[in-house]
Amino acid sequence: MSQPQPYPYGQYHPHQQQPPAHGAPPPFPGQPYGAQAAPYGPPPGTGSPVGAFVLGFLASVVIAAIYSAIIVFTYKDHYRSTNAVHALYLGHALVNGVVVGLLVGLVGRRSQGAWIAGAVVAALGAFFGYADAVPFVVLREAGIDGLRQMLETKPYGPVEVWWGSWAGTEVISVLGLVVAAAAAWTAASLTGRNRR
Repeated sequence: MSQPQPYPYGQYHPHQQQPPAHGAPPPFPGQPYGAQAAPYGPPPGTGSPVGAFVLGFLASVVIAAIYSAIIVFTYKDHYRSTNAVHALYLGHALVNGVVVGLLVGLVGRRSQGAWIAGAVVAALGAFFGYADAVPFVVLREAGIDGLRQMLETKPYGPVEVWWGSWAGTEVISVLGLVVAAAAAWTAASLTGRNRR
């Protein structure tokens, strides 16, 4: 019968208990030396998906409000040409998507859920930026009575104006949503992948 060979100095012996590293918790029974319990919280580098959503939402609200104000104060000049209206809408959708995407990528980092939320928020910002301007234009032109009448007779009037079915511009309306969502996703993924 041969005797088991002793382990040379410095090699790990499976039955020999090693002391824990400085500041590390002691290993559980049966846990090999060096295996440590995972720390609490998200792993480093994942960012904050909730913070990304909130920041993207706030940025989208501000950009949509600025776009609505531009429409309210310049609608007489721009609405003589449908090309100018479409260019302004698509430009707003692109700016909204890029800004929301950059902020979501900076805060959410590699979280794909944050990227998806940013794309949805940017598309909603493009929609509400246009639709929210309609009641303010009616208020400016017809006063409070005209706004009240619009809300009583056609509460979905702003959505109908955005959809543009009366002018055959449904494609532009949907294209604005797609541009905003695609720009937000692209900006968030490019920014988030480069963050550590």
